[in-house]
Amino acid sequence: MLRCVPAERPVTLVPLLLSSGYHDRVDLPAAVADARPDAVQVPVLGPDPLLADALADRLAEAGLAGVDAVVLAAAGSSDPDAVASVHIQATALAARTGRPVSAGFGSAAAPSVADAVATARSGGAGTVAIAPYLLAPGHFADRLADAGADGVAAPLGPHPAVVSLILERYASTHG
Repeated sequence: MLRCVPAERPVTLVPLLLSSGYHDRVDLPAAVADARPDAVQVPVLGPDPLLADALADRLAEAGLAGVDAVVLAAAGSSDPDAVASVHIQATALAARTGRPVSAGFGSAAAPSVADAVATARSGGAGTVAIAPYLLAPGHFADRLADAGADGVAAPLGPHPAVVSLILERYASTHG
């Protein structure tokens, strides 16, 4: 249940989501509509170059910066725009790391993370790492260890680049 904030205080909703889809277009606006119809909702976090920086750092922290290929592992969505944004983020991570990066999905989209790892290997990658395009540990992150990669980085979590991005999104409405 949302707590009503006095109307004299502006409300900015920063969706802690990595790609746009049903939740930020329908669920969140409906949840705040009655309590604060004047609330301003900013765009979701991804794709963004700051996320590519955070993902590259997580790979380096896990000792995986020098692998031959990376699979960006997203939870997945049936929304074509959300799937496309994951591919855009994969391209940004490839530019940031200088390594080929493909996308794999935990559900609702193809290829699966395991299939993306297998495709990278069949394409000649000797070592493949998974960069979780996830904000926190949980169901999808737990399943990544079984996808056949040589290593799995940590989820993004409270990485300084993620925090900066959240603050940027908030500040965008408070010029």
